Amino acid sequence: MPAAIKSELNQFMKGLIRRNPGELEFHQAVEEVAASVLPYILENRKYRDAQILERMTEPDRIVIFRVTWEDDKGRVRANRAWRVQFNNSIGPYKGGFRFHPSVTLSVLKFLGFEQVFKNSLTGLPMGGAKGGSNFNPKGKSEREVMRYCQSLMIELHRHIGEDTDVPAGDIGVGAREISFLFGQYKRLENRFTGILTGKGLSFGGSLVRKEATGYGAVYFCQNMLERNGDSLEGKNVAVSGSGNVAIYTVEKALELGAKVLTISDSSGFIYDPDGIDAEKLEAIKDLKEVQRKRIHTYTNLFPKAEFHEGKRPWHVPCQIAFPCATQNELNEEEAKALLSNGLMAIAEGANMPTEPGGIRTFRDAGILYAPGKAANAGGVAVSGLEQSQNALRLSWSRDEVDAKLKHIMRDIHEKCVLNGKQEDGTVDYVQGANLSGFIKVAEAMLAYGVV
Repeated sequence: MPAAIKSELNQFMKGLIRRNPGELEFHQAVEEVAASVLPYILENRKYRDAQILERMTEPDRIVIFRVTWEDDKGRVRANRAWRVQFNNSIGPYKGGFRFHPSVTLSVLKFLGFEQVFKNSLTGLPMGGAKGGSNFNPKGKSEREVMRYCQSLMIELHRHIGEDTDVPAGDIGVGAREISFLFGQYKRLENRFTGILTGKGLSFGGSLVRKEATGYGAVYFCQNMLERNGDSLEGKNVAVSGSGNVAIYTVEKALELGAKVLTISDSSGFIYDPDGIDAEKLEAIKDLKEVQRKRIHTYTNLFPKAEFHEGKRPWHVPCQIAFPCATQNELNEEEAKALLSNGLMAIAEGANMPTEPGGIRTFRDAGILYAPGKAANAGGVAVSGLEQSQNALRLSWSRDEVDAKLKHIMRDIHEKCVLNGKQEDGTVDYVQGANLSGFIKVAEAMLAYGVV
């Protein structure tokens, strides 16, 4: 990085850290984007004069509220919830809602900031937001989860709307939770409208929504490989996580001829030397989605597989990696291990799953590296398509939605190539994604004047 750019970046980050003390995840997300877009800003004085980056890193508003509820024993419980409405310059706020004990304002600000760029890349009219609560649905009865969702929506419904802010699911907020939230919104507002995405198919949901993030990550990876005259067929693949993103990443990778070797959860990872085929994937879906068991129980069904407790799958030799679990799950040492074991491409299914040292390692090595804001945009893309279907009062077929998803991911890839192409013909997908997302939002903010 040139000294002048580094000086500007350091000065910018000092101000951001002073205004947002202790928010390490947010600092990390902003620095990664700022390093990419500052050279462009310095070449285009209109952005600097209008303080676009400073304004873009400040949320429009943050709503913080208490959620009080009763558990099954009649005890009063209290949790905290947030909605970070980050930027609505190109459309209504759009972003998931997360239930997990690790949820903090820093995590939600990082996710909301990333969402601004991700939504911009899709080409759909969606701004960026994120919400969540430190409520943990694990170990709770269905009635407790229902009461919690209903109590949360009593406050949240004041701040959302189909033309204002449209939340979706995220970690800890699946089809069950979305259903409870939507039912309570409908009850409070006396309106049936597309206020949430990820809904059930019987009440306004879209086909392919559950699969979209995983499918989209694989489509993006295939686009990168095809540009280099290659494909996923015959490649050994490592996947982390075992939620919707991971499961449907595995499913689509299998369809395209890859051999998937790993899957994981917070307790450790499974390594199956024979590969996770379609039959084994159905068993994983049953374990995680129906029985809600830990991933180690996979070895009871398939004894040849190995369970590595408390570890992550990044030391398993593979050519393609899909980190699909959570933020900062892949560090510099693990990135070096992947490279030494033959890694040629990585596509992030989760939000910011690679630590800064790991990102530098991948970029310095010149492998195909797709950041989450580009590679995992498939989920919000189909959420946007669900909004369109709700507004039109119709439902598209599975093939129609999948074709639109495939087109959107190819379009995102082309934008990344356009703004990330280097002099030697290679593509810096981090630069391409950040710059492509930035320009569209920045132009809209400039057009509005000082607001």
